[in-house]
Amino acid sequence: MVKKADVPRVALDTALSLAATTGWRDLTLRDVSEASGVTLVQLHDVYRSKDAILDAFVRQIDEAVLAGDSADLNDESAKDRLFDVLMRRFDTLDPHKAAVCSVMKASACDVSTGVNSLCRLMGSMRWMLEAAGIDSSGLMGRLRAKGLSLVYLDAMRTWMKDDSQDMAATMSVLDKRLGQADEVMATLCSFGRPRGKPEDPAGESA
Repeated sequence: MVKKADVPRVALDTALSLAATTGWRDLTLRDVSEASGVTLVQLHDVYRSKDAILDAFVRQIDEAVLAGDSADLNDESAKDRLFDVLMRRFDTLDPHKAAVCSVMKASACDVSTGVNSLCRLMGSMRWMLEAAGIDSSGLMGRLRAKGLSLVYLDAMRTWMKDDSQDMAATMSVLDKRLGQADEVMATLCSFGRPRGKPEDPAGESA
């Protein structure tokens, strides 16, 4: 039996491993239990559904990105700050690419999984905005998060097929899409300045 303190980590790692090798769509909680050595009772105590496992994984990725130091980006444009934060996210996801691809395919085939994934994505993109020093609150914050979600999903489609060490193709698409978002948002609003930074008379958008 797995020690209680290790159950969340062991179960999550096993679920990701199984998703990468056998697929997320048909994965069951019993599969996770049998492969990890975590009993169903233990699993029920921490992850009561596959969505709960994904919630934990996304939270782990969010926290890893948020732990990165963005202080040196304060003088950069909003577009460049977002580029840095999202590439940091792709770097963090890279060891789990096969599992992420499996989850993405399952989301495209199952309405419930897809809706829940979009909700997680919106929540994560709000935090990515905050990591870039951009306000994610209120109606404008929601619009920013929706726009950033579209940019991120487009870049992710390229990332899923990008096997290069420097992720050049992913960076190119992300930079292009953020640039396009910059042009659109410039007519509506600014993604925002880093908190505490004096307003740029010339304005800033992303």
